[in-house]
Amino acid sequence: MITIGSNHIRNPVAPYRSYPAAKGTLLVFTRTAAKELGPLGVTVNMISGGLLRTVDASAASPEKVFEIIAGQTLLGRVTTPEELADATLFFARPWARAVKGVEPYR
Repeated sequence: MITIGSNHIRNPVAPYRSYPAAKGTLLVFTRTAAKELGPLGVTVNMISGGLLRTVDASAASPEKVFEIIAGQTLLGRVTTPEELADATLFFARPWARAVKGVEPYR
């Protein structure tokens, strides 16, 4: 099972209230499901790419927002949709069978 989270849980750079609350709830669900389903051989992980460059949801975001987010990431850049897809494919493959209940960040 793969859930899609957001870095807005720890770093709410936009003035949204319900979005990070919902994603925080999803994180708790992911960790709980990982603990309960892990012994059955089911892996459960969350991928949190944050604001993606550029999709419909981020198209209206000013460049300054992308710069702020890039400056706060370990790689110094904003995640692309392709990178998020690659991470999702990784977690869907047997290679990730030992990874359970984590929330990888950039």
